[in-house]
Amino acid sequence: MKRLFAVAFVLFSSFFGGAAFAQAPEAQVESGHLRGIVENGVLVFRNIPFAAPPIGPLRWRAPQAALAWEGVRAAEAYGPACPQPDRTDGGGGGRASVQSEDCLQLNIWAPEGARDLPVMLWIHGGAHQIGSAVFPIYDGGALAKQGLVVVTANYRLGPLGYFAHPALTKEAGPEDPLGNYGFLDQIAALEWVQRNITAFGGDKSNVTLFGESAGGASSIYLMASTKTKGLFHRAIIQSGGGLQQPTRLAFQEQQGLLLAQAAGLSAEASAGELRALTTQALLDSQGPLRGAGFGPFVDGRAVTEAPWRAFADGRAQNVPLMLGWNDHEASVLLALGVTGDAANALGGERNQELRSLYGDISQEEFARRALGDAFFGTPAVWMAQAQAKQAPTYLYHFTYILERRRGSVPGASHGSEIPFIFQTWDKLLGANLSALANIGAVLSEQDRQFSTMISSCWASFAKTGAPSCAGGPEWQAYDPKTDQLMLFAPDSAVRAVPNRPQYDLMVDWFFKTAR
Repeated sequence: MKRLFAVAFVLFSSFFGGAAFAQAPEAQVESGHLRGIVENGVLVFRNIPFAAPPIGPLRWRAPQAALAWEGVRAAEAYGPACPQPDRTDGGGGGRASVQSEDCLQLNIWAPEGARDLPVMLWIHGGAHQIGSAVFPIYDGGALAKQGLVVVTANYRLGPLGYFAHPALTKEAGPEDPLGNYGFLDQIAALEWVQRNITAFGGDKSNVTLFGESAGGASSIYLMASTKTKGLFHRAIIQSGGGLQQPTRLAFQEQQGLLLAQAAGLSAEASAGELRALTTQALLDSQGPLRGAGFGPFVDGRAVTEAPWRAFADGRAQNVPLMLGWNDHEASVLLALGVTGDAANALGGERNQELRSLYGDISQEEFARRALGDAFFGTPAVWMAQAQAKQAPTYLYHFTYILERRRGSVPGASHGSEIPFIFQTWDKLLGANLSALANIGAVLSEQDRQFSTMISSCWASFAKTGAPSCAGGPEWQAYDPKTDQLMLFAPDSAVRAVPNRPQYDLMVDWFFKTAR
């Protein structure tokens, strides 16, 4: 019986007047019985395995079915993050203080008495190398209270998630993947939701995929894939790009050889020797590959083409789409060392033309704007135009800055929309995030109202496929003829797409040079 056992909790608390000692919610999934917890009126189940531990002989293989367990599995506390370099600055939404290769688990939030509710599945960001679904910034409780079942899922990262090597290619069977294990984990999580989410009161026929940064980029690949049809029904892409040029298997195999040699193995190392490497040895050996060496690549099996090709040809999934970008996206690029002289972003005379379009600003400001537009703004606008031919598409530009920080930062940085949407400022107070410490304690009334409004946009889109923003302006589907988007700002409004000449120039250059 795969139904939410929360009805027992509801009846119990009603009979005893909501006593604090009400029994914990329980659920039955395909692998066994779960016992969760109630937090602020929301049923929470954490650390639920959606695949077998990818360890030992299962390292660098497609995710396998989750192992069954006996008795009742405690699902009150988070499990580990997937292995990743340590980040003491809180980058990627939190700090992965507990890590393990046995990390393919997900977390679920559902309102009490949930039944056939829309589902949202979150894919976290972190350059495909850091981050985790266990970070407090991604707590799904506030979204669940709006009548949703919220799921956050881990996936393999860095050299454990996006690794290729000639020895692994040689041993692979004709149906085995040649890399992109993290991407396959994301598909496995979506498949698990289809088989099990009714046990938590979710509607498997109404699933919204959403993610930011690497999670948004992953969502683009998932939309372009032929392997995901029917696994989700709407998508939200936050700062995910859209004109990715993935590397190919031969390049990734060479990168894998370099990493294995840095770990002390010869160029002739076997698959068994690779799997015998410790987790720490793999993390320590990333070296110069860190930053641009990991993420989905064309292996001919799990990923067969650059995702923009599917969108350009109208072959991406024709599901309603919401997407956008922030006005200071360069913050993440600079943090990753992608200074990428914006003056040389295009080539020859086109660089001078691009520079002139930004007007009389400093070279530093030009670089900041051009980097953000090239990597995030231009692709989002192009994707909106492409997807609008297939399904209702909603484009946004996020510029909102906390009231107390206005004037002290250049703009809304990469990822700064996340705690507004999840309404998790209070969760960040004790999370040791230096960049966000104590901000939640001083949110202004305007900040709180804005968070309520934008969170309702996301929730309503998940419910109906059309965002309805409580207290905000009416957000119409994107139409290339009117070329308008939702501007999320202190005075949110529908506005013309900014920097249109810059975007047109960048898109023209991209398609003239795309391979």
